[in-house]
Amino acid sequence: MTAALGLGALIGILLGLLGGGGSILAVPALVYCTGMSLSAAVPTSLLVVGISSATALLPRLRARQIRWRIAGIVGVAGVAGAFAGAAVNRLLDSRIVLIGFAVLMVAAAIRMLRDEGEAGGDCALPGGGVNWRGCLPKSVGAGIAVGFLTGLFGVGGGFLLIPVLVLLLGLPMPAAVGTSLVIIVINSAAGFAAHVGDAALDYRIAGAFAAAAIIGSLTAGRIAARLPARHLSRAFAYLVLVIAGFVVIQAVINPPAN
Repeated sequence: MTAALGLGALIGILLGLLGGGGSILAVPALVYCTGMSLSAAVPTSLLVVGISSATALLPRLRARQIRWRIAGIVGVAGVAGAFAGAAVNRLLDSRIVLIGFAVLMVAAAIRMLRDEGEAGGDCALPGGGVNWRGCLPKSVGAGIAVGFLTGLFGVGGGFLLIPVLVLLLGLPMPAAVGTSLVIIVINSAAGFAAHVGDAALDYRIAGAFAAAAIIGSLTAGRIAARLPARHLSRAFAYLVLVIAGFVVIQAVINPPAN
């Protein structure tokens, strides 16, 4: 229970600071630190991430840092992808799923470490408008891809959404963070619905995990504007690389039960 509280707080802090990223740690934390099976860890992760992301949205609602239409398109497109990913998850051995998850973590970390600026795009024109002819297909494609990964690996997708929203759709970073949180809530709800019948959940651990994540996300959300986001992102990327190595080692030496 102590591990669940500490790790939940860490995940909430990362969501509050970066608008994503905490979910990438939830599955390995639940599997290796609480002894939960993979089939139970995936829906538990999605439940906790969805609740804590909704909480992290609160300070950004007042700041009007959310592009609601884009969030709705990407999020709804991700629902079908989440169910497809969950179906593939049931066909794969847990060891394969976790190694694939580690590969995804490495790819996300490398993306976060690359120093690329905000170039703008169809979804954020210089005058503040949107070119829906270009923005709509990009938003739908991004939603399906991230939703599939949400269902397959049990992650909210924020660590992928931030680069997608900034580099592909062209949103400025403050808007990308708030919009990402809305999409994570939608994707997490869809992924949880797809996985909820796979295993009996330990709601005592899930409740402690979620409560700590909520407190962490609210606290971090209040101080996020005062901290250097670029430095935080790079530090988190290095942390993700360390966790990816740990997941691979554990998947090979001590694979979790399905």
